Amino acid sequence: MIFASDLDRTIIYSQRAIAELGRPEELPLTPVEQKDSNWVAYMTKTSHSLLKKLSERCLFVPVTTRTTAQFSRFVIFKKDIPIKYAITSNGANILFNGQPMKEWSLHLHNRLKMESVSQAELVSILSKEGINLDGEKRQAEQWFFYYLLNCLPSDSDRIAIERLADKYGWRTSLQGRKLYLIPKAISKGNALNYICNLEGVVAFAGAGDSMLDWDFLKDCQYRFVPNHGELARQLMSVSGEEFSMVTTTSGVKAGEEIIQKVYKLFD
Repeated sequence: MIFASDLDRTIIYSQRAIAELGRPEELPLTPVEQKDSNWVAYMTKTSHSLLKKLSERCLFVPVTTRTTAQFSRFVIFKKDIPIKYAITSNGANILFNGQPMKEWSLHLHNRLKMESVSQAELVSILSKEGINLDGEKRQAEQWFFYYLLNCLPSDSDRIAIERLADKYGWRTSLQGRKLYLIPKAISKGNALNYICNLEGVVAFAGAGDSMLDWDFLKDCQYRFVPNHGELARQLMSVSGEEFSMVTTTSGVKAGEEIIQKVYKLFD
């Protein structure tokens, strides 16, 4: 069976996320991500220990919107918790023993050509509609892009962006200061289903904090959602929410709560 989990702000927390969401002073942390020789993201010590045990009892699949290069900064998956599969770039890449699966990438390229306008076309459409986002535009490999916002868009602009994106085969997700624009064909759920079919197993448990995570959570038998995320705020409008568990805690403590709950399922 599979336990699939988003990483950032679900079971792993950056220094920014910890500062924003808080952390009990007595809660010991374990560093798990290194950038430029500095530790930049953490799990609680309990989370780290239990996830290591979990990975010995089930097939643990990390699922992230991060690019493959960004994902490679997680030391935890190199030293402590070996993984067979990982889903990066919101499902655009499936890593098998650390290497991208070429057949999956080819399949996506073909779908993108048929189902959505190009990134350049979408940016042009947004500009022509008078939508100007205050922030730095960043690229996620060749697959999609996001804005690191200086200020959040108004409700009316956010709705307009969502509608335009949807019309042209794209979708949006606002996570903190990051506004993602991603082709609909690129989906964490599609990638996880592909892995399930390869392995002949089911997605037993899943965890995630954003609407982008619902793509794979909806196919999991047990779903865990931190109470501070985008998904928790919208869960009541999502079908099937009665099968989801929203944490009672927030921040890095919520990550620990999720892993403890999942661990009990496999115990």
